[in-house]
Amino acid sequence: MMRFLLLFSRQGKLRLQKWFTPMSDREKKKVIRDMTMLVLARQPRSCNFLHWRDLKIVYKRYASLYFCAGMENHDNELLCLEVLHRYVELLDKYFGNVCELDIIFNFEKAYFILDEFIMGGEILETSKMAVGAALEEADSLQETLDEYMNKPAY
Repeated sequence: MMRFLLLFSRQGKLRLQKWFTPMSDREKKKVIRDMTMLVLARQPRSCNFLHWRDLKIVYKRYASLYFCAGMENHDNELLCLEVLHRYVELLDKYFGNVCELDIIFNFEKAYFILDEFIMGGEILETSKMAVGAALEEADSLQETLDEYMNKPAY
């Protein structure tokens, strides 16, 4: 089970955070600071897995973003790496070659995609097509709602 998922830039700016276990704000800030320092300090050719406290940390860099997940010790690191890659594929499918600016300006969509894919630290839906269908439904509902709200009320 994943405990958290963090997306941060090469400069250490946090772009997205999802916590699957309850923590205080102080603990969250410490985890974010520690993760950015640990991951950014590593050599580019080093292993994508680390041990930190009682967790395994799995990270992967895609373009200018680091995708970092904290998971329990008994979980499979390669499966977690695959989950991170699948999330990037889903973002790519929705945004068309996702970049850091897509995450910054459309963070609500990035969270929505994550919530359709992972819930409570476990994979909810493995099918990219099913997640894509849910995104299309949500977008069409949003468009319908926008049309309805923009009509004059006489």
